Amino acid sequence: MRLTLDGVTKERDAAQLELSALKASGEEREKAFEARLAELREAKETLTAQFSEVGSKLLGEAQKAFLDRANERFKQSEELSGKELKALLQPVSDRLKRYEEGVAKIEAERRDAFGDLKGQIEQMRVGQEKVSSEAAKLVNSLRNAPKSRGRWGEQQLRNVLETCGLSEHADFQTEVSIETDDGGRLQPDVVVRVPGGRSLVIDAKVSLNAYQDAFDAVDDEDREAGLAAHTASLRNHINSLGNKAYWSQFDDAPDYVIMFVPGEHFLSAALEHDPTLWDFAFEKRVLLATPTNLIAIAKTVAAVWRQEKLAGQAREIANLGKDLHSRIFSMTKHIVKLGKNLDTTVGAYNSFVGSLESQVLSQARRFESLEVSDGAKSIDDMPVVESSSRALSRLAIPADASCDN
Repeated sequence: MRLTLDGVTKERDAAQLELSALKASGEEREKAFEARLAELREAKETLTAQFSEVGSKLLGEAQKAFLDRANERFKQSEELSGKELKALLQPVSDRLKRYEEGVAKIEAERRDAFGDLKGQIEQMRVGQEKVSSEAAKLVNSLRNAPKSRGRWGEQQLRNVLETCGLSEHADFQTEVSIETDDGGRLQPDVVVRVPGGRSLVIDAKVSLNAYQDAFDAVDDEDREAGLAAHTASLRNHINSLGNKAYWSQFDDAPDYVIMFVPGEHFLSAALEHDPTLWDFAFEKRVLLATPTNLIAIAKTVAAVWRQEKLAGQAREIANLGKDLHSRIFSMTKHIVKLGKNLDTTVGAYNSFVGSLESQVLSQARRFESLEVSDGAKSIDDMPVVESSSRALSRLAIPADASCDN
């Protein structure tokens, strides 16, 4: 038992020694492991740092290479795309360029035209001011001088007639003075010659002051009073002109006289105020005429004169034709007589040739056979005229033709 206990104790001690040795060995291994582990960690950190550095370097190089290649590709693609885009946009660019040039040209022309227009407008303004000033002077002159009003109306009448193609002294006369049966004198402004030996009497009448007062009136009452005075003035002119009875003083004049009012507005204002004015003038055998309807009358007269001139020329041509026919008839008679004389002459010539040939030349040729004549010369046969004069077709004998022509 004791032996067993000792054996167990020894085993226990041996086991403890072995355990202590194992513990010591385990601690050493643990230390070595930790040292190794520390080395590995350090190596790992070193490798990690190196790998990180190498990876960063490789990545940077790869990234740079990639970026360089990408930039190069992008540059090539951009150049190619730029060329293609430029080729596509070139027509648009050219058109835009032409459009810009056109716009610039139009703008330059617009500026020039605007400058010209501005200058013309300025000239028109100046001209309008001059016209207004001259019109004001004319109105003042006409208002203050009755003779000036009369001369102005006569000049307007003359202008209308000349505009329509009528000429003074040829187609119409001014200030014709005639003596009446009672010893007085009448002097119409214009007497127009009408084809057929007739005359058209025209007298110009101007009623300006009352109309101008009505035109310048600021209220209806003054305007109405001015129009009433203007209408009354025209009525007085109509009555005075009708009482002169020009148609009885000119044998070739129609039974009315034309009263020329040198302005549409003068007559229209009076007729608007008094519609019976026209009927009153008709009763007085006075035809009211403004520049518009006087132009129609004057143009009608001018047209009739042209027709009269054409008719006269046609008559003259007809007379010339008759005279020419008569002369040709006389000349034809002489030519026929000449042809007959030519036929007589040809007959006489042929008779003479026949007689000469048979009576004279036949004997003369015998000298040739006897060798008396010059052998280098021989007598030719005399030609005979076979043609005769051609007969002319006869003309009708004109009624006034004379056989002695």
